[in-house]
Amino acid sequence: MSESIILYNMLSRKKEVFVSLHKGKVGLYTCGPTVYHYVHIGNLRSYIFEDVLKRTLLFNKLKVNHVMNITDVGHLTSDADEGEDKMLKGARREGKTVWEIAKFYTNAFMQDIAKLNILSPLVVCRATDHIKEQIEMIEQLEKKGFTYTSGGNVYFDTSKLGDYGKLARLNLSAEGKARVEKDQAKKYEHDFVVWFTKSKFQDQEMKWPSPWGVGYPGWHIECSAMATKYLGNQFDIHCGGIDHIPVHHTNEIAQSEAALGKKPWVSFWLHNEFLVLRQGEKMAKSGDNFLTLAVLEEKGFEPLDYRYFCLGTQYRVPLMFSMDAMDAAKIARKRLNEKVLELKLRKDVEKMVHIEKQKEYMERFTLQVNDDLNTPQALATLWVVIKDEKLTAADKYSLILQFDKILGFNLGLLKKERVVVPAAVKKLVEEREVARQQKDWKKSDELRNRILSLGYIIADTKEGYEITKG
Repeated sequence: MSESIILYNMLSRKKEVFVSLHKGKVGLYTCGPTVYHYVHIGNLRSYIFEDVLKRTLLFNKLKVNHVMNITDVGHLTSDADEGEDKMLKGARREGKTVWEIAKFYTNAFMQDIAKLNILSPLVVCRATDHIKEQIEMIEQLEKKGFTYTSGGNVYFDTSKLGDYGKLARLNLSAEGKARVEKDQAKKYEHDFVVWFTKSKFQDQEMKWPSPWGVGYPGWHIECSAMATKYLGNQFDIHCGGIDHIPVHHTNEIAQSEAALGKKPWVSFWLHNEFLVLRQGEKMAKSGDNFLTLAVLEEKGFEPLDYRYFCLGTQYRVPLMFSMDAMDAAKIARKRLNEKVLELKLRKDVEKMVHIEKQKEYMERFTLQVNDDLNTPQALATLWVVIKDEKLTAADKYSLILQFDKILGFNLGLLKKERVVVPAAVKKLVEEREVARQQKDWKKSDELRNRILSLGYIIADTKEGYEITKG
């Protein structure tokens, strides 16, 4: 596609024309889950947004090197250096080893994203498989004077980096040099651990030898080390939820630019807003509002109903969740599937192709998705195409399959069901056939609508007609 892709860059707080560092190629890093529990549907909104981004890049003929991490060590219950290790918490909850917990919840996550038709990353990298790379990056930081050891742990010294906090736009001057009560070993409030030794948690199962003692890496260092390994010292896009901005992504930038000497380390930072419930409440694993994809399935929803629900709101807008909203999404997607299946059955009969009209719709849809992934407008265009009486079934079906490369509803895989047609419906079908033979198109259309009102779709084919259940 020739149109420019416009993305909202959190680093600049404005929309910018996306230009990749290497022509025709995009390096994309997306923050994956901490695998101590099931991901909830709020987490899954992030992965759906990132999938739409990736599909949009591919739609625009760009080659995407997509890397996603799996955090299986180092992430404490606070996104900062506070609380217990999340993996240890999960192991205690279920009476398993942390390794068993990591394997089980990694598999559960991969099953969820497959159900949502999310394209698999090119590289899925586990923190525990990249301890060597993390140690090497910490050594780089140490050589350049960006670390100090205190209380048995190695900290990144944020005072040594003049632009620390630029992503979150932190007001560091107002915070001074006050120590944090919860970690007296810090020199400055925003300093963070890059390597924990055994002094922090005596019962930590995951430990490795290092120049600073036996221990394990902090959470933030894994993304910097693995992104650099697979995408190079500078790359194009880094994604995650808005909760990653003030701590995790801020610290990734700090340690990466300090170690590599490359500014900017990442060109574009994209973040999605929260899935929210009553009174703006954020969904969280620690709360009573913890809903998984499996729970939605138990309530009668298909995973792609949730995908449809998410695409109805632009990724940078908070998404209000309710079962009523999910019901509406389910109904809309069912109706979409019915319409597409009807077009699929009719497309060989109504095969006149309006090339210019198709081109107009493709340009409209492309402009919408290229405008910071405006999926609500893109969905609206899909429905306009379906309702446009100037287009043939062949026109509509062709356009819809192109749109679905972004939307990801698997519309090209829809198949007709074997249908047992009631006698009353058969009678109407036979009457319609007589009307068609007599070229009474008005009566034919009226009978089609009566058949549809009874829950059946009739589509004309070369051989006569086909009936599917609506």
